[in-house]
Amino acid sequence: MDPHDFRRACGQFATGVAVACVIGPDGSPHGLTINSFTSVSLSPPLILICIGHDSALRDLFRQQARFGLSFLRIEQRDLSNQFATRGRDRFQGVNWHTGASGVPLLSDSLADMECAIEQTITAGDHDILIARVAHASVHGGHPLLYFNSAYAALRE
Repeated sequence: MDPHDFRRACGQFATGVAVACVIGPDGSPHGLTINSFTSVSLSPPLILICIGHDSALRDLFRQQARFGLSFLRIEQRDLSNQFATRGRDRFQGVNWHTGASGVPLLSDSLADMECAIEQTITAGDHDILIARVAHASVHGGHPLLYFNSAYAALRE
C-alpha cells in the first residue's frame, strides 16, 4: 500500500477537530490538535483518541491518568493551527480553564470532556488512548471540520 494513497483516501473522511490537553509534572498545561477521536461506548462512557509516536507530548499523555478534550468551533481555526505547531508554547495567549478533575480545557469550545485513561494500545506509529469520560459539557456553535487536508464548514 502506498502511504500517499492511504493518506489521501483517509482524508476523504470528514472529521471534527479537537485539542487534547494534559498537565505536565511542573503544573503547566500542554496540548495538541487531534482529529482521531471516536466514541467507543455509551455504558460506560468511553472514547478514544490517537497520538502519534513522533509527538513530543506522547510521553506526557502516557504518564498522566487524565486529559481534557475540547472540540473546536469554526471560529477557532487559529487555535487548531497553534496547537498543531511544534516548538512553541501552544498555550501562549490562549483562554483556558481547569475542569473539575484538574485537566486543562479550552474556553469557548463547542464542547469539552474530562477523561480518565483506562487503556493505552500501541498500533503502528500511534498510541490509542481509551478513556472513560468523567464529565462532558456542550456549549453550542458550529464545528470546525477537517476534510481533504483542509478546514471545512457545514453547509446548511
